[in-house]
Amino acid sequence: MGISFNEKSKSFKLDAKGTSYIMAIVDEEQFLGHVYFGEKLPDEDVNYLMRLEESPFVPSKNNRDRMSFLDCFPTEYSTSGLGDFRESCLQVRTNAGMTACGISYASHKIYAGKPKLKGLPATFGDEKECTTLEVTCIDKHLNLEIVLIYTVFENLDVITRSVRVKNCADESIELTRVLSACVDFDRIDMDVITLHGSWARERHINRRGVTLGVQSISSARGESSHQMNPFLAVLDKTATEDSGEVYGFNFVYSGNFLAQTEGSQFDSTRVVMGINPFDFGWKLEPQEEFAAPEVVMVYSNEGIGKMSRTFHDLYRNHLIRGEYKDKKRPILINNWEATYFDFNTEKLLNIAKEASKLGIEMLVMDDGWFGNRSSDNSALGDWVVNEEKINGGLKYLVDEVNKLGMKFGIWFEPEMISPDSDLFRAHPDWCIHIDGRVGTLCRNQYVLDLSREEVREYVYESLRKILTSANIEYVKWDMNRQLSDVGNSILPADRQREIWHRYMLGVYELMDRLTSEFPHVLLENCSGGGARLDPGMLYYSPQIWASDDTDAIERLKIQHGTSLVYPVSAMGAHVSDCPNHTVGRVTPFETRGFVALSGTFGYELDVTRIPQEDRDMIPQQVAMYHKYNELIRTGDLYRIANLFRNPEFGCVEYVSKDKGEVLVTYVQVLNRPNYHSRRIRLKGLDKAAFYKNEETGEVYSGAALMNGGVLIKGLWGDFKGKLLHFIRQ
Repeated sequence: MGISFNEKSKSFKLDAKGTSYIMAIVDEEQFLGHVYFGEKLPDEDVNYLMRLEESPFVPSKNNRDRMSFLDCFPTEYSTSGLGDFRESCLQVRTNAGMTACGISYASHKIYAGKPKLKGLPATFGDEKECTTLEVTCIDKHLNLEIVLIYTVFENLDVITRSVRVKNCADESIELTRVLSACVDFDRIDMDVITLHGSWARERHINRRGVTLGVQSISSARGESSHQMNPFLAVLDKTATEDSGEVYGFNFVYSGNFLAQTEGSQFDSTRVVMGINPFDFGWKLEPQEEFAAPEVVMVYSNEGIGKMSRTFHDLYRNHLIRGEYKDKKRPILINNWEATYFDFNTEKLLNIAKEASKLGIEMLVMDDGWFGNRSSDNSALGDWVVNEEKINGGLKYLVDEVNKLGMKFGIWFEPEMISPDSDLFRAHPDWCIHIDGRVGTLCRNQYVLDLSREEVREYVYESLRKILTSANIEYVKWDMNRQLSDVGNSILPADRQREIWHRYMLGVYELMDRLTSEFPHVLLENCSGGGARLDPGMLYYSPQIWASDDTDAIERLKIQHGTSLVYPVSAMGAHVSDCPNHTVGRVTPFETRGFVALSGTFGYELDVTRIPQEDRDMIPQQVAMYHKYNELIRTGDLYRIANLFRNPEFGCVEYVSKDKGEVLVTYVQVLNRPNYHSRRIRLKGLDKAAFYKNEETGEVYSGAALMNGGVLIKGLWGDFKGKLLHFIRQ
C-alpha cells in the first residue's frame, strides 16, 4: 500500500509514484507535524527534520515558551488563537464569542480506495490505484473533531487532501474558516506561479519570488473567476519547463477560494488553500459535519512540464467522467458570433446545410431562442421556446438538423434571471438579494438563489422539459455574471453567510442531476468565457469554454497558461471569423485551425458568409482534426516555446504514450529579419528510435530531434503556422 504508519517514530509515510509525503505525531500533546514533501525516500523515520531537539523545544520540555514553539512548528493543519501567528486553516466562533482553537492527534485509519465527498466534486480511483489515510484530530476544549483525509495515487505523483469537521459538543458552533490544505516548507528561496487575467484574457502566467509576508490569490465573486484561477505552484528559483522541483496545488471547487504563500520570520514558507474565508460562515449544530472541498497536490522533480503532464493524466483519468471521458468530441459550429440574437429556423438550417457538406458534425443554437429574448436585457429564466423565431418548434428544427447527419446542441444560462422576465414577475424573491436594498445589476440580470430547493427544482424541470422535447445531444451551460448582494429572506441571520457555499452546492446538485438523467448529453461549461475553468466543473463537464476571446494569437497565451494545469481535451476552442470580434485582428484561416486544434476544435462563424477560400479549407481542417485528435487528446503535452517570455512564436508538441507518434504545432506570431530558419528542439522522444517527417520523408533519430532540433522554414509574414508530424520507424 502507498501509506504506512511507523509505530516507533509515530510517523505516517505516504508514497506516490516518485513522491514521499511524511508527517509525525510529536510530544505528549500529540501535535501532528509536517516532516517532508518531495522526491521519494526509502527512509521510514526522518523526524529529525522537524528540529524538535532544538530551542524552543516541545512544550513538555519547555512550556514557558509554548507560544514560540507553536509559532515555528511545521504543523500539518494550522489553527488560530493559541500562538501560531501564521496563516490558519481553521477558525471558529463559539456562542460565547471565543475564536481560539487547537487540535491534537486522536486516531487514524488506512484503507484501500478513495471515498467520495458528499455533494462535492472530487477525483476518484479504485482500490488498486489509491490508498487513503484519515487522521482524526480533536479540540478537547471545543469538543470538535477534525478529520484530515489524504489519498495517494500510487501510479502518479499525486496526493489529494480534504477536511471534515464535526461538532461533538452539545451546542452549536460557527465555522468562520475551513481551508483544505496546509504545507510548511522549510525554505523561502522559491518562486510562486499563479494564473491571472480578465474577461477575454484568462490564465496568463505570473511568476514571482516568495517573500516575507503573505502573497495571495483569491476569488470573492462566487465563481473561480476570470481574474484568478484556483491554482498555485511553488518551485525552485532555477526551475524551468524541464528541470527543477515544482509543487503544484489545485482546488477542486468552482466558487470563492483562497490560495497563498506566506514567508515567515524563520525563512520558512507556508502554503494554504481552500474556501475563501471572506464573508464565509457555517453554523454547525451538534453532531453535524462540514465537508471541505479537495485540494490536489502534485510534485515534480523535472520542472513545470512534468507537473502539467501529471495534472493532465490525473484529470483525464480520475476526474472527468461520463460517455465523453475517453471519446472524440463532435466538431460543432456555434451560431453566436455568426448571428448573435438575429436568427430564426431558416437561418440556422442554412448554416447547418452548408456546415454538413463540409464535414461539421453538430449545430449549436446559442443565446436567444427562448422567451422574449431579442437582446441580453430580458427573458433569462423563461426557458420556453420562442416559436416566432424557432418557427415550427424546437423538435422540427432538431429533426431537420438530424436529417442532415448532424447532432444538435443548445445554450442555457440556468443560474440567472432577468428583471424583465415572467419568472421575475412571478417570483421576485427568487434572486439572490438583500431585502430593502436595490439590487446590483450586471448584464441587466440577477443571480437565481440556487441555495433554495424550490428554485433548483424549477430550474431543473425547465431544462428537463426542453431536453426531453427533442433529440438534444449537447448543452452549453453558461454563467455571465458574478454574485453580489448575497442574502435571502429564507435563512436566519446566523446562517446568511452560508449562502455562498450553499449556492455552489446547488449548482453541483443540478449538474449532477443533469448528467445522471442525460448521460449521453455532452455538457460544456462556460462562464462569460473561462471564468469557471476549474477542476470542480471538470467533474461534471469534460470540456469548458476556455475564453470568449477566439482570436488565434490571443488564444496562444490563454491556452498556454491553461495547459499548466488542465488537459487540452478540456479546452473549448473554435475557429472564428475575421476581423476577430474581440480584438479586430486578421489572421490566416489556416492558422486559426492550427490553434483550435489544441483544444476541442469547432467553428464560431457563419459558414454561409465567409470567403470561399476559407470555406474550401474546412474539409482539410476537419480531416486534420480526425487524424490528430486521439494523439492530442490522450498524448503527453510538451511546451516548446513560451510566449510570455518570447512574443515571436508559440510552439507545443504532443507525444503519444508509447512515443511512437509526434505532432508539433508551430505559430509564427511575429516574423523577424533573419537569414536563418528557426530551430526548435523536440522533447519526450525515444532517443534511440528513428522518426520520419511525414511531410518531407526525412528520417531523424530521436536524439537528433531532441538535442539538435528541427528547422522551421518558409514562413513569410506574421501569424503563419505549420504542423510537423513524425512517426517512429
